Amino acid sequence: MNKSQAIIDVIIPAYNEESSIGKVIADLPKEMLRHIIVCDNASTDNTAQVALDAGAIVVPAPKKGYGSACLQGIAYVKSREQTPDIVVFIDGDYSDYPSQLTEVVQPILDRDMDMVIGSRATGDMEAGAMMPQQIFGNWLATNLIKLIYNYQFTDLGPFRAIKWDKLVEIDMQDEDFGWTVEMQVKAAKFKFKTSEVPVKYRKRIGKSKVSGTIKGTLLAGHKILWTIFKLM
Repeated sequence: MNKSQAIIDVIIPAYNEESSIGKVIADLPKEMLRHIIVCDNASTDNTAQVALDAGAIVVPAPKKGYGSACLQGIAYVKSREQTPDIVVFIDGDYSDYPSQLTEVVQPILDRDMDMVIGSRATGDMEAGAMMPQQIFGNWLATNLIKLIYNYQFTDLGPFRAIKWDKLVEIDMQDEDFGWTVEMQVKAAKFKFKTSEVPVKYRKRIGKSKVSGTIKGTLLAGHKILWTIFKLM
């Protein structure tokens, strides 16, 4: 892939992230990017306006759910006259370091990888940035993927890059907690060339909508495991 000519779009699912979304957009390496697309997932605060003011394209995603927001972003990209070469996904809560996008896309640009996961497990993670149940869930899910599909991942991290044609090929469907694991399981099934890069991770701004509650954690854990076995 021609590094200087690669078209890269970023999709950011966001629900009530008015205090963080501007920081995420500001820290992205804009010289590398065509569009920054914020998928406003039925926010009740000023997320959409803050994102617009920061220079992003805002796509309404009225049906609640992490995957649902990402799917709206994909639909928007599909509707463009020219589709990108690479799509990057990153959360809107400022827990990732957006400037590391350069590192996350590098294996695609340099080594023709199909998908790259930003791994918090091998990177520098701030104490308390992930709850113990999240760390265990990631360990369990990635080990199941290795056992069943013989693909090695260390994390289900949300910060990731994938070639556009490969994203279209796997036809993502999950509308909530199973989004990240669905992408990785399908990448394994389709025998994609995958890689990981260590990424830094910090405590998010605001309260997590998933790991911040017992109910959210249980639902997410159940959905992740269900997705792994469903796609066998």
